[in-house]
Amino acid sequence: MDEDVAPADDPGVPAVLTVTAAARGVVLDARAQEADAERLALWVEVTGARDGAYAYDIYFQSAADAGPGDSVAEDAELHVVVPESSVARLVGARLDWSDEGDGGLVIVNPNTPPRPEVFADRPQADLTGELAQRVLGVLDDQVNPSIAMHGGHADLVAVEEGVVYVRLSGGCQGCGLASVTLSQGIEVALRDSVPEIVSVVDVTDHASGANPFYEPAKK
Repeated sequence: MDEDVAPADDPGVPAVLTVTAAARGVVLDARAQEADAERLALWVEVTGARDGAYAYDIYFQSAADAGPGDSVAEDAELHVVVPESSVARLVGARLDWSDEGDGGLVIVNPNTPPRPEVFADRPQADLTGELAQRVLGVLDDQVNPSIAMHGGHADLVAVEEGVVYVRLSGGCQGCGLASVTLSQGIEVALRDSVPEIVSVVDVTDHASGANPFYEPAKK
């Protein structure tokens, strides 16, 4: 169950960012290792807009440092601060724990930055053909519902001569396991359902992706 803590200044207003019970336990355990843990809040900040997803910084910092424009949510144990500049980009998001790979904190965010055009020097691919529509059907019905559990999404960019070009976003963009998701998940599903497919190519700019992580408390 998600723990929806309300801002301290108005208990009737829902929090900008919700924290699941699993993530909450990890956060409280990590904070307990910090000096003066009682004074520290969990700060969640958007650090940039990059190819299809936001990048984040998650860290501990004094709750007293929050300004009047920041979103401050609290309960008896945990304060969560979202800086004013990040509030609009995190409304409706949640902080969760993923067991995928080595495990880690992830942010599932319904808000995404405008995505740049892939192959900007080329016209947008025609996805109305029969083969492209079958590929889209597999992505919509099988692939995206599966990877959405980890905040990921796969978009079809083009289908050319049996080669499917996809772009990953959300939790899959910049993820160290993206190649596994592509080869063992997306490609298998597509080739099983659409045997005409020769290969699947990931055109995501993973180098600009970032996953949330903890830093020691900022001084």
